[in-house]
Amino acid sequence: MNSQRAAIGAALLASAFAAPAACLTDAEAAALFDSYASRTPATLPPMTSEADAACSRTKLNALLLLQNGKVVGYKAGLTNPAVQKRFGADKPVWGVLYDGMILDDGATVEAAFGARPLFEADMLVRVKSADINRAKTPMDVLESIDQIIPFIELPDLVVAPSQALNGNGISAINVGARLGVAGKPIAVPAFRGERFAMIDALRDMTVVVIDTNGAELSRGKGSDILEHPLNAVVWLAEALARQGLAMEPGQVISLGSFSPLTPPKPGQKVTVRYDGLPGATPVSVTFR
Repeated sequence: MNSQRAAIGAALLASAFAAPAACLTDAEAAALFDSYASRTPATLPPMTSEADAACSRTKLNALLLLQNGKVVGYKAGLTNPAVQKRFGADKPVWGVLYDGMILDDGATVEAAFGARPLFEADMLVRVKSADINRAKTPMDVLESIDQIIPFIELPDLVVAPSQALNGNGISAINVGARLGVAGKPIAVPAFRGERFAMIDALRDMTVVVIDTNGAELSRGKGSDILEHPLNAVVWLAEALARQGLAMEPGQVISLGSFSPLTPPKPGQKVTVRYDGLPGATPVSVTFR
């Protein structure tokens, strides 16, 4: 992980000398971090470009790294066209996952776990090989991972509801990375024929979100994420490379949302099923 820490530190140093005018100042980044840490809504200056957002994210991530001490993976956000539309974006964004963010299946979490807490049906993959950073197809990705993991992400939009967030703003807040609940891993098949079948199943699966009483809250398809969920990793590899970063073996990657972003309610239990994906078992979280 030292290479990740060094890369983030170098990027932060570079931003101090080459920051665009709208990049967060050090004081603004500290205030955003304080709001994140205290779970109180923040004010975010307008992010007018991708460069503004990347510079601001780097400053926030340097503070998150100091707090958490370890990078455990990355998340691709805005990979679903419906979610892109909500934020007026036309492309994905990415953030960093830190130690302590990923909880076990069945976890109980405060409904007010963040300044603007939400939940969504998601999925993780675990990196097996650094070859993943050169992946160009879903099959390239599958051959560079060893697990597919059901996942309910619990993001935090951080910024006050009165302030509209665009894609650049989402990027600046580290794509709202806060918490998530991981289910039972599915091992990637050893044989190529089985891998082709898994590629098809990931694309064609139906992801269903149900509530405490078993009522359906929402559903989506695997193909809702960039036409195939593993395309999120292909996109992420290219995006990280532009920042001098790379995914490392053992890290986990969050692929994005199969469902609408939904605020949790106290006393609510949320379960996500992956119908049509062999070996997938439901994953659940309870909000208190």
